[in-house]
Amino acid sequence: MKNLMVLVVLALAIPAAAIADSTPSPAAQAAAQAACRAQRTAIGDAAFKLLYANKSNAFGKCVSTAVKNAAANHASAVASCKTERAADSAAFAKKYGTGKSGMNALGRCVSATAAAADHADQAATIAAAKSCKTERAAGSAAFTAKYGTNADKSNAFGKCVSSKVKTTPTP
Repeated sequence: MKNLMVLVVLALAIPAAAIADSTPSPAAQAAAQAACRAQRTAIGDAAFKLLYANKSNAFGKCVSTAVKNAAANHASAVASCKTERAADSAAFAKKYGTGKSGMNALGRCVSATAAAADHADQAATIAAAKSCKTERAAGSAAFTAKYGTNADKSNAFGKCVSSKVKTTPTP
């Protein structure tokens, strides 16, 4: 009976720990909010709402997407920087570290690499949204027919932006 109680407690604790670990930090949340405000300003309120499913919660959807993308960029940066460090640790420490030991080199590399990827994502999204906004203005019916995939084709703007972001080369 005692073992069963321990198993139940552990089973309940694991999902709670997993949920706690997936909560973004206040800094990540603030950065995502700033990125979404910049997107909304750059492409306009109406296009911003269309991009994020034409809902009143478009800003929240944007923030959620930005947080997920930033987490993916961070994970990719960690892997990339560890690979670079493994290739030549002395050169890596010299390039990214400060001081004699270069102990903070990995953190500085990850920060710089992830920030560059976040910036590239933001720039690509804004450029794609502006392009889609122009294309939509040229012919709404043709635009909707070309990009819309759901029953009422209301997702056309988001699908347009998504297709253009996927084809945008990363720096």
